[in-house]
Amino acid sequence: MIDTIINKIRNKNVAILGFGREGKSTYKFIRKYLKEQVLTIIDQKDFEIDDNNVIKIVGENYLDNLNIYDLIIKTPGISLKDVDISKIKNKITSELELLLEVNRKNTIGITGTKGKSTTSTLLYEVLKDQLDDVYLLGNIGIPIFDAIEHINENSKLVIEMSSHQLEFVECSPHISIILNLYQDHLDHTGSLKHYHQNKMNIFKYQDSNDYSIYSSDNDYLKEEMSEYDYKGIKYTVRFDNLEKEYNYTRITDKDIYINDKFIYHDDKRNIIGDHNLKNIMFVLTVVNILGLSIERAKRIIEEFHGLKYRMEYIGKYHDIKFYNDTIATVPNATISAVEAIGDINTLIIGGLDRGIDYSEFILYLKNSNIKNIICMPTTGNFIGKELESVKNIIYVDTLKEAYDNAIKYTKKGMSCILSPAAASYEFFKNFEEKGKCFEDIVKNN
Repeated sequence: MIDTIINKIRNKNVAILGFGREGKSTYKFIRKYLKEQVLTIIDQKDFEIDDNNVIKIVGENYLDNLNIYDLIIKTPGISLKDVDISKIKNKITSELELLLEVNRKNTIGITGTKGKSTTSTLLYEVLKDQLDDVYLLGNIGIPIFDAIEHINENSKLVIEMSSHQLEFVECSPHISIILNLYQDHLDHTGSLKHYHQNKMNIFKYQDSNDYSIYSSDNDYLKEEMSEYDYKGIKYTVRFDNLEKEYNYTRITDKDIYINDKFIYHDDKRNIIGDHNLKNIMFVLTVVNILGLSIERAKRIIEEFHGLKYRMEYIGKYHDIKFYNDTIATVPNATISAVEAIGDINTLIIGGLDRGIDYSEFILYLKNSNIKNIICMPTTGNFIGKELESVKNIIYVDTLKEAYDNAIKYTKKGMSCILSPAAASYEFFKNFEEKGKCFEDIVKNN
């Protein structure tokens, strides 16, 4: 497997496009096997590297002249939406595609606008309980090439796949899951349609022996599925009345069925909310396809406590229950959290403006029982303006100000949640940094 990947790179004019976590992983992997081959590393930001066989391209015009390379190993953080890729598209690859070309048969790929990390982690825990050799990789923060030397022909790979990672792939996993599609990443893709089509690549290159699992009660997904003849064996996961066109997983009165066979009763779980119930249904669908034990899976599901910064309960302070949901970077995720927790009296929103349409979110908040909405830049500012006539709107610039106002206005005994409905990297490195900052403020004041 490694030999096949290295032979594709050997003696080529190769560029690594982007030198963040995945770019560094790619460089380390190539250099281990091709110690003397000249490599070009391209990034907008300058970086230090002690290697005489590396050519650095950095600065404002870093994306110029990509056509001179034989192979461009692109990392997810680099957007090419403003670049004419017509002459280089067939040269672009990635860690994900290089892996899929040699081992897609053992890969379970999971994508969607929200829920990827929770579902990927839960599936990994379930499989790890029943199989000897399972890896959790990809967008969840573990570059594929960091683990590739340990992967063999029997390894099962659970890979969280972002739209950025899927954008240029021409190879799909054996088992592919699309949890949902909403608005997101318009700053990277340029349009909602392009963003959704990137996601659909996870199905596009499957054959009739592969599995395509998706939420058929998601309107965007239903539309995308109707536009292309995807070849995989289709499984639909849904809550509403089922059109029995494909294999399906559905729920009735807390009983989950796969193709009319009862498999699970939704009785006891730590991850609350209907969105997490659907994530569980996706996991059970994979367990069923692989022929593994549903009973053993049920035990792991019931013990699973979810991810940090996803509806995470920080604790009760000043007689107010505080929740940390900084991973909620789109409105639908915030709505799911509000509905799952149920007694939200104060909501803290706001982050980077990526061109998302917030009109439906604003309508939802207008009609909700939430009394206080604390608005942070940038999206919080214009969302708040639309709600001033019906809600107590407080504008703040920092998380400490948000916390102080939450203490002031939240009704005792009720809940306050930080759930931005926007990306965090306008003022923070990522949602984890923002979440850690909020947690520290709540616990230490």
